Amino acid sequence: MKKYRFFALLLAALLTISFAALPAAALEDPMPRCGAAIVVDGDHGEVLYDYNAYEKMYPASITKIMTSLLVLEAIDRGDLTADTPITASAEAVRIPPGSSTAGIKAGEILTVEQLLYCDLVPSANEACNILSEAVSGTTEAFVEQMNQKAAELGMENTHFVNPHGYHDDNHYTTAYDIYLMAKAAMEYELFRTIVGTAVYTLPATNLSGERTFYNTNGLLSNWYVLGYMYPEAIGIKTGSTDEAGRCLASAATDDQGRTFYCVVLGAQNTTNDEGKFTWYSFYESKRLLQWAFANFKRITLLDKDTEHVIREVPVTMSDEADYVLAQPVGSITATMPTDYDPALAELIVDLPKSVEAPVSAGDELGTISIVYDGVNYGTLKMVATDDVTRSEFQHNMQIIQSYWAKWWVKALLAVFVVLVLWLILYLAVIRRSRKARRRYSYSGSGRGRSGSSYRGRRR
Repeated sequence: MKKYRFFALLLAALLTISFAALPAAALEDPMPRCGAAIVVDGDHGEVLYDYNAYEKMYPASITKIMTSLLVLEAIDRGDLTADTPITASAEAVRIPPGSSTAGIKAGEILTVEQLLYCDLVPSANEACNILSEAVSGTTEAFVEQMNQKAAELGMENTHFVNPHGYHDDNHYTTAYDIYLMAKAAMEYELFRTIVGTAVYTLPATNLSGERTFYNTNGLLSNWYVLGYMYPEAIGIKTGSTDEAGRCLASAATDDQGRTFYCVVLGAQNTTNDEGKFTWYSFYESKRLLQWAFANFKRITLLDKDTEHVIREVPVTMSDEADYVLAQPVGSITATMPTDYDPALAELIVDLPKSVEAPVSAGDELGTISIVYDGVNYGTLKMVATDDVTRSEFQHNMQIIQSYWAKWWVKALLAVFVVLVLWLILYLAVIRRSRKARRRYSYSGSGRGRSGSSYRGRRR
C-alpha cells in the first residue's frame, strides 16, 4: 500500500509541476476587419492594442479634428472668441463635388462656435474653409499651421493638404497619429461638448432659416445608421472617401471613469450571405472599446510590497550589521490585460556587490525594473531601509592600508629600506673594515719605533 501511495504522490507532483510550467493564456487578438486600428488608455497614454496603427492611411474627414484644434487654440490666444461673427467668403464655400456640407452660402454670417458645430456634427467641408480663413487669412497658410501642429504633437507620419480631408494622395496620417490629435482636442471642453452632440440646431442666419443637423457618428446617433449606438461613447469624428474607406475616431468612458480611445481606418461596409448590411467602422469601433474595457484593468506592477522585491546588500566597514535591506521607492502601474500573471514578470535588479558603511535609510543603492512579455514597464530606485553605522577601528585600518597602498608611499618606503640596508652595511662591513685597518696600522708603527731605537748591544 505504501508503494502505491508513493507513486500516487509522485504522479501528483509531476502534474503540478507540468501545469505550473504552462504559460498563462494570452489575451485573444480581436482581429478587427479594417485597414488599421488602435485602442489607447487615454487617461495614461498607453496603447492597449494596435493593428497597422503606424502605417500611412488616408484620414478623410477625421482631418477636421486638427482644424477644430487650431481654432480652439486661436480662441485661447484671444485671436477669436466663440461668439466672433464670421462672414463666409465665396472662395470658402466653393467645395469639391461630393463633399459633405451644411449648405452655408457666400455672405452668410455665423459665429465661430456655430461653424465648429457645422464642422464636427454634419462634417461640413465649407465650414472648415471658413474657419481656416478666419484663423490664418488663407486656407494655404492654415494648412501650414496644421502641419506645424502635427509636428508639435509628435505626429511623425502625417501630412495635411487641406483642412477638411477631401482626398489627396499627399494627405495622409496613421491611426496612432490620429489618437494624438484627438487626445489634444479632447482637452477642450467646447470640443468635447460638440463631438458628443447627437443633434444640433443651427439658428436662423442672415441668409438661411433654422437648420437641424445630426451627428454622423453611429455610436452617438441613430439618424445616420441603426444598431450601433454605444451609451459609453463620448465622440469623436467620422471620415469617409472611396480611397480612405470608412473611418472613425471614437472615445468612450465606462462606469469606472476610464476613458479609452479607438481609431478604425479603412473599414468597408459589407453584406453577408444572409443579406445583413454591416457598417464596420462603427461595428469594429464599438467592439474594440467593449473588448478593451472588459479585458484590461489598472494594476500596480511594482512597489515595495511586490513579492521578492526586498534585497540584501552586503555592508563593509561595520561591526553592527553584515548587510542592509534595499527596497524600491514609488510604484509602477500600467493598464494590463486581466490575465496578467505576476509570476511571469521578470525583475531586473541592479545593485552593487557591497556598500561601505555608514549607510543611512533612504540612501540610493541601485535600481529595479520590471519586464513582462518582453516589455519593460519602468524602473524604480532601490534605497536602504535602515541606518548602518561605521566601525571607526575598521575605518582607520582601511585608511592606513589605503595609505600604504599608494605608489609614492611604496617608493619612499623602498628608498628608506635601501638607506637602512646601506646603513647596516656601513656599520657592519665598512666601519669594521676601517677599524681593522686602524688596528693593523697601530701595531706596525710600534715595531718600527723599537727597531729604529736599537743601537746594538750595550756594554
